[in-house]
Amino acid sequence: MKKMKQLWDIWKPYLVTTSIVTLMTLVLKHVGLSFDLVNIALVYLFPVLLNAVYWGLRPAFFAAVLGVMSFDFFFVPPFLSFTVADLRYLISFGVFLSVAALTASLAARLKQQLHYSQQKESHTALLYGLSNQIGAISDIPTLLHNISLHITHTIGTEIAIYLPDGQNKLALSYKSAAATDWGQGDAELVIAKWVFEHGETAGLGTSTLSKSSGYYVPLRTEKQIDGVLALNLKEGSHEISSEQKQLFEALGGLAATAISRIRLAEEAKIAHLTAESERLRTAILDSVSHEMRTPLAAIIGSATGLIENEHLFSSEDRLELLTTIRDGALRMNRLVKNLLSMAQLESGMLQLKKHWCDAADLIGVALSQVKDFQQHRELLVKLPETLPMVLGDEVLLEQVLVNVLSNAIKYSPNDSKIILAVSSEKNSLVISVSDEGVDLSKEEYARIFEKFYRAEATKQVTGTGLGLAICKGIVELHGGVISAERNEPRGTVVTIKLPVVQENQPFIQIEGRENAIQ
Repeated sequence: MKKMKQLWDIWKPYLVTTSIVTLMTLVLKHVGLSFDLVNIALVYLFPVLLNAVYWGLRPAFFAAVLGVMSFDFFFVPPFLSFTVADLRYLISFGVFLSVAALTASLAARLKQQLHYSQQKESHTALLYGLSNQIGAISDIPTLLHNISLHITHTIGTEIAIYLPDGQNKLALSYKSAAATDWGQGDAELVIAKWVFEHGETAGLGTSTLSKSSGYYVPLRTEKQIDGVLALNLKEGSHEISSEQKQLFEALGGLAATAISRIRLAEEAKIAHLTAESERLRTAILDSVSHEMRTPLAAIIGSATGLIENEHLFSSEDRLELLTTIRDGALRMNRLVKNLLSMAQLESGMLQLKKHWCDAADLIGVALSQVKDFQQHRELLVKLPETLPMVLGDEVLLEQVLVNVLSNAIKYSPNDSKIILAVSSEKNSLVISVSDEGVDLSKEEYARIFEKFYRAEATKQVTGTGLGLAICKGIVELHGGVISAERNEPRGTVVTIKLPVVQENQPFIQIEGRENAIQ
């Protein structure tokens, strides 16, 4: 069936031309004898032009010869004979054939130019569409998939892409979906390796391994060869035009540029992460050494005094020294806890153990932990009569409240007021901590949740800059939001919003109260 179709495609122009010339001759024989012979000859140019436009030069020449023979046999005396009585008709036949040949050649050339223009437009559209598609892709598997889909859909051929692995050995990285196993065999891999090593095209239509059914293009950039693009041309012609070669090389160049861009972005990301890790390590060491020096000195000094001069101290003095030791140990414990929490957040290892949490209990535990170092600041707690329960990790939520309250205490002057207020909004439990401490700029409020960030106005107070960053990580793990803004007329308000369950929501009933902790 396929062979019959191929034969029909070959002979179709000649059969159609014969039919048209036969029909024209019958019509002209019937009504055209009164026409001038020149006009009849011009009519026979029509099949020539038709063939030149639609089928090319050979069918056009066939139409010209057939037209001359029909014109001579039926319209030139003596009729129904190829004999020419007047030799001048031989010159007319020659001129007719020359005009027909020139006309057919010009028409065929115009058709070819139109075909080339359409082909170039199609190639340009292909490259433009592919460049738009892959411009925003940031990972190689997705990139290869998009390249394969675009080429397969536009050109109609399956492709295979070979990229070097971690040991710089070429391997099949992607193959377009097809019923055949082309591209997976050893023969294709050997050709691809040769192209990768030599940086030259190979396969069908080239001087290297031309018996192959594929066309192999190196994915070359200015600095290196990133892989090989192979196109299966088995169903196509055994000859590849220069335009097709240019298209294949342009596709290879576009794919190589995109792959190189993604790899450079990955390398830049790794370099950035390495630099960030080094900066983080340096900052942690600096912060730890600085933050631990003060409480360690206090602990060592107090303990040494108790050991060496125990008999000189009264009970009040000993209690004060023991309190100093405890405060120093608590401060070091908070520092170590923050460092461990930050390490878990950074590594993604911090896991939530969710339970139903009572907001009043969370606040009570947090207040008990900060009470020992609140000194001469007043803590005021405002709770409504009803509060929704929160589904979360109570230990981590307590740490968030402790860090926020500790910050408020640390940066507030003595005898100032710190207000912890709780309210409920639609689908959220809102906890706010307001202090009367330092004022920050709008840009600084946007950055205080970054790791190790210290505002200029707070640098005289010791700290690592980790507390609020840890709060942000824990709150976001719970699906909540934490923010900071100016507290009028002075100070800062830190607001925590935690999501609550909408349906079958459990509530707790507590007495409305406004307690001050001195």
